[in-house]
Amino acid sequence: MFDVSGDAYGRFMGRFSEPLAAQFADLAGVRAGQRAVDVGCGPGALTAVLVERLGADHVTACDPSKPFVAALRHRLPHVEVQEAPAEHLPFADNTFDVTLAQLVVHFMADPVAGLGEMRRVTLPGGVVAANVWDHSGSEGPLSLFWQAAHDVDPHVRDESDLAGSQPGHLKQLFVEAGFADPDETRLSVAPRFGSFEDWWEPYTFGVGPSGSYVAGLDDDARQRVRDRCEELLGAPPFTVTATAWTVSARA
Repeated sequence: MFDVSGDAYGRFMGRFSEPLAAQFADLAGVRAGQRAVDVGCGPGALTAVLVERLGADHVTACDPSKPFVAALRHRLPHVEVQEAPAEHLPFADNTFDVTLAQLVVHFMADPVAGLGEMRRVTLPGGVVAANVWDHSGSEGPLSLFWQAAHDVDPHVRDESDLAGSQPGHLKQLFVEAGFADPDETRLSVAPRFGSFEDWWEPYTFGVGPSGSYVAGLDDDARQRVRDRCEELLGAPPFTVTATAWTVSARA
């Protein structure tokens, strides 16, 4: 699902994840002097923001995807990057002031275990925070795409049942992982697209569940989904609002 290049992922999700990363770092209170780890870093949207604020020597990152690890090492060569899943973080207890996971809990094999590992590697009183797209509502970055897919095929399985996507579910996962009084809020971004092709082409790169879905369609079905998306989006340029459930807590 994520055995794709960092560039493909960046073109698919970067317009949403990059502005989200700045807001997320603000919410987590990232400030000079802290040590931070980006769990499930992907090709580095959040990692780059952390480096800007803390310096490369104060930032660590990890991801289970070999292509993403390679892409981030190339992009930010002075950052320590490990290949590892959230459920098995290769870091000692009480290492970081801030432990963050942007758009990752959706895809953890065991979200409670992953959040528990994030808590373990964070200093007592440090911040642990995560966000996930609101795929269950109408303001996820992929909501319109899945609406179009449902219009073409009412039986298609979308991403609304991914971990944390339902209201309150991400907060509940934090509670199950042992956090006391986690705080939940919503962060939103609204990137602008100059043409329909600018919006559609990244769906053909095979990234994530939506990309896998498009790749599995025959030519006729793919064209019908494409046409329905274009109809729903309307004439360009247009903006797409994307909202993420965001939870933070103290370790």
